[in-house]
Amino acid sequence: MIKMHTANDLNQQLQQLVAEACLHPARSLMRRQKLTQIVRLVMKSGKLWKENTPYYKDALQQTWLYFCRNPEQYNRERCSVITWLDNCLKWRLQDFRVWEAENQARVIHISMLGTEEITNNIENLPADPEIPPILEETYQWATTDPDGELTSIHVKGRPDVTCQILILRRLPPEIPWKSIAKEFNLPPSTAPNFYKRECQPRLRNFAIRQGYHEILNSSRDN
Repeated sequence: MIKMHTANDLNQQLQQLVAEACLHPARSLMRRQKLTQIVRLVMKSGKLWKENTPYYKDALQQTWLYFCRNPEQYNRERCSVITWLDNCLKWRLQDFRVWEAENQARVIHISMLGTEEITNNIENLPADPEIPPILEETYQWATTDPDGELTSIHVKGRPDVTCQILILRRLPPEIPWKSIAKEFNLPPSTAPNFYKRECQPRLRNFAIRQGYHEILNSSRDN
């Protein structure tokens, strides 16, 4: 393997490996070998974003899973491979922070309730009080794209702006449409119109398959 001396050397080798991986069919041995080389090279470099949080390893695992399923999403004209992976990792860390904050808020709320109030609330719960983890399941579905549909449908003339990309951007915490338009250099109305036409129906179908149709029926499109 070529010895790395500079960040530019590392990025050039990573870009070459990504390009080679994309030449091979998904799930092929050669593709897996190239992707494994990339993962090992990045981890050995020590340049990937790090932070001391209990969910860092989970976020990193999700980042590698997303990358290995979607290496074509990398655009060498926009940034280095490390920067792109850093951004993917930071998005997933932000998701975990949001979930952690929501869980802590629920714990604090319960701790502030009196014993009688807690008892009354429990008695008033429906037979199945567990709230379906719709956000977590939707995120997992969009990230893994088991049918390959979300990554194959994209804005006309822009294969880098897929259903998968926009759904992940718009899951809580939502990225404003203005920021998405700036990120992908799109007219202001392109992404939201595409999202409403192509992404929302697929989100609804997924929710129905998961048994969340009642939640959808009570909601309104923004």
